[in-house]
Amino acid sequence: MKATTPPWPVISRILAAVLGGYLFTYAFTAALARLLPLAKVDALVVATLASFLVYTLAILWVFGCRSARRAWAGLALALPLAVIGFWPQLLETLG
Repeated sequence: MKATTPPWPVISRILAAVLGGYLFTYAFTAALARLLPLAKVDALVVATLASFLVYTLAILWVFGCRSARRAWAGLALALPLAVIGFWPQLLETLG
């Protein structure tokens, strides 16, 4: 009989690549658009163009990690980026 490996590590990596990579890229784009010292429209265009590269690199990085847990831990960096990018909206909502 052939030993089969459980599919959960692969499924977890796929979810990390697609969903986690998207959330990471979304947070990165918002933070970069806020931090670039350009006009708002120009900063948004530059951040959006960079987002295509960031999303591709996030997907490649997830499948290049040694474990799915390390991939998810790396994508958790989206939380500080999201705070930077969405801080003004958060303050408006709370205030």
